[in-house]
Formats: sequence, C-alpha cells, structure tokens
Amino acid sequence: MLDPKKDPIWKMMGLLFKPHPWHGIPIGDNAPEKVTVFVEIVPTDTVKYEIDKQTGYLKVDRPQRFSNVSPSMYGLIPQTFCAENVAAYCDEKTGRKGIVGDGDPLDICVLAEKTITMGGITLEAIPIGGLRMLDGDEADDKIIAVMKGDAIYGNMRDIHECPPSLVERLRHYFLTYKDIPGSSKSRTEITHIYGREEAHEVIRRSQMDYETRFGGIEEMLTEILRGV
Repeated sequence: MLDPKKDPIWKMMGLLFKPHPWHGIPIGDNAPEKVTVFVEIVPTDTVKYEIDKQTGYLKVDRPQRFSNVSPSMYGLIPQTFCAENVAAYCDEKTGRKGIVGDGDPLDICVLAEKTITMGGITLEAIPIGGLRMLDGDEADDKIIAVMKGDAIYGNMRDIHECPPSLVERLRHYFLTYKDIPGSSKSRTEITHIYGREEAHEVIRRSQMDYETRFGGIEEMLTEILRGV
C-alpha cells in the first residue's frame, strides 16, 4: 500500500484542511532524539489552554491559580498517548502497582531564551529529561526539552546541565498547578527527576501506546477517501 504520507490525496487534504495538532502533525523522523511540539501555553499566559481532543482547537481549561504560571512553554508531543506501556514503565521505576496511563498525549516543557508570546504553534525540541509525575494513580510524565537552535539552552543534552533553580521552578509548578487554594495536600506527586535516556524511553513507549490505540488511522481514512 502507498504510504499515506506520500499519497497525493493526503497532500490535497493538507491544502484544504487544518491538521489536527495531536493526530495530523508528525512527531518527526528523528524521535525520540528530536520531536515536534505543539505549544499550548507560554509563560505569559494567565489562563491554561489545552487542545480540544475532538476539534483540535485550543480551549480554555482553567485560569491559572493566582500567580502560578508556567515557567516554560508547555504543550504536547503529537502522535503520542499515555496508556499501558507508559504506565508499566512508571510501575517499574517507582516500584508501585496499579498505575495507569492518563489517556492523554505526552506533555512536554520547552526551555528557550527567546520570549514566545503565543501558543497554537509548532517547534522542534530536543528532549533532555523529565519529571515522573503521578496524578492520583495516573502516570502523567512531563518531558523537559530545549528548543532546537536556542542560543542559551540549545546545546544542552541532559537535564543535569540545567540550572537547578529552573528545574525546581518546573517541579513546583506541577506540584501546585491543580491545587485548590488553602488545601493541605497536593493532588500531584513527582517521584523522580530523570535524564535524557529515560525521557527517550518514555517517548518511545508513548509512541507504542499511540500505535496501539490509533494505529492504522491514516490507512483507514485513505481507503474511505478513495471510496468517496
């Protein structure tokens, strides 16, 4: 069968319709070393945006809690999904049982020197590590990456090269971004801060989970379109 990405009908569809940020944008040929990122929020946003899974448009999720705004660009890695394979890796690394995937695309934070003032864009990023986060019994990893070609962060290849204060800001944000003001217990937990190799493994597993859940979607749509 002709590769759907090279099929003329898909090229035509790309001219007529906006691709879905999760399903229609490729992760990149060099993943997990380099990945495409769809940016949902930037550090100046006082509202948390996220994609609507059905339409692919950005929607308002909730206002940020008081002054708790994201320390970096934050978004998703297209064509990833957090399910059984991601959860099993979290089980293995934490020694806990009963963890499940959160059923969302894999989250990613992107460090950059330049001020990017809007979301809803794509960029290329180099994963350098991550935060192993649990939201209840759900694996909710946050990959940390640097924007490709960035003058300050672009040459970093592992999270241990980052200023500790920046990593701590990211950790603090995710430990508090869902909390109700005045609550004594955080809803989220970060069990580990891990480096590049573990980040690559999380991304690979999220690709496997995506293929299990959504694999064959392009071939199926190609057959449907050719039959119209």
